[in-house]
Amino acid sequence: MTYSIIPSRRIDGNSAILLPFHEDGSPDFDGFTAHVERTFAAGLTPAVNMDTGYANLLTDDEREHILQLSQSVAAGRNFIAGAFIEGQAGDDPAANYLRETEQIQKYGGTPILFQCTAMQGMTSAEIVALYQRVAAQSDRLLAFELGKMFAPFGQIYDLETVQGIMEIPQITGMKHSSLKRQLEWERLALRDQIRPDFKLYTGNDLAIDMVMYGSDYLLGLSTFAPDYFALRDEYWRTADPRFYELNDVLQYLGQFAFRPPVSAYKHSAAQFLHLRGWVACNEPHPRAPRRPESDLPILQSILDQLSELSTFH
Repeated sequence: MTYSIIPSRRIDGNSAILLPFHEDGSPDFDGFTAHVERTFAAGLTPAVNMDTGYANLLTDDEREHILQLSQSVAAGRNFIAGAFIEGQAGDDPAANYLRETEQIQKYGGTPILFQCTAMQGMTSAEIVALYQRVAAQSDRLLAFELGKMFAPFGQIYDLETVQGIMEIPQITGMKHSSLKRQLEWERLALRDQIRPDFKLYTGNDLAIDMVMYGSDYLLGLSTFAPDYFALRDEYWRTADPRFYELNDVLQYLGQFAFRPPVSAYKHSAAQFLHLRGWVACNEPHPRAPRRPESDLPILQSILDQLSELSTFH
């Protein structure tokens, strides 16, 4: 199937925040908070403790510190935070999710549920029941389908499961990260049929033009350039043809940064933000995959193209 373009719509932009690091391997929390504020200033909603923020490599204390910092920067503004339970003790994933979502809400965030390995052995009905149990204790909750190219504990649901999740009132949206247009189009069609107000947030960093078809976004790629993403979104809302050229350059950045191994895009993000003068160091998490230094001239050329386009705004 294909899906029709929806012109001049207001795009709901959300950006997963990179956690930068110092040369000694410690988190750069000052750089992190500056980037959260920068993302707010661009008009996007920050999402913290996501894959882009190395949620699966942080300790519980580090993730809570990220929430504390985010609450301080947000100052009452909405932000999203990942509820991550992989590796936590106990045979009841729902209980672990409830503990995580309670903590996120305590700090003023909207929880988005990362999947876990335990869910891979569940039936569709069991997965939906888990979401229902967690959602019952939340005012607003987001779901997340994560392909295994990002993390081994992820999975892409069948449409029966997706429909069950969409029908839970407290769950107002879902991030879809299969990197497959067809699967996302199917979800858009289902959304339009059963719950038009439900937000489908594309996580397809290889097809960021999915916003043309009715997806909103929660991307890792937008952490490279929240300002240029916001400008692109405004071009779409106002039917400005400059949308296409700016989108093309941003997509070129996505194709380059999210090449295999996909998870190394976080090092690409640190390199790009360092080139922009936005972080002090271009190191990734010490246990994360790396990109070669030879990427830097290519990233600089992309940054130069974006800068040239913005001068015509």
